[in-house]
Amino acid sequence: MKCNLICIFDQEELKMDIQTEKIELAKLLLSTDNERVLKSVKQIFEQEENDFWNDLSPDEQKEIEAADLEIERGETVDYETVMAQHRS
Repeated sequence: MKCNLICIFDQEELKMDIQTEKIELAKLLLSTDNERVLKSVKQIFEQEENDFWNDLSPDEQKEIEAADLEIERGETVDYETVMAQHRS
């Protein structure tokens, strides 16, 4: 039980740190008039959006699309059920 609480705490702490970073970045973006900086940041986001999917093979893309459809149809198994099957 202790580990679960620690894991939850660490996840919450990480979320808070990420939120803080986002706020700080937003402040910086809002305060700058440097067009080069804005274009650079935009380019980073565009690369991130494209890189992940385009770097996957067609088979990997199909697997992800199939998994998304399974989730939409409710064809999922919760973590505890999977772990119980593998432990027995």
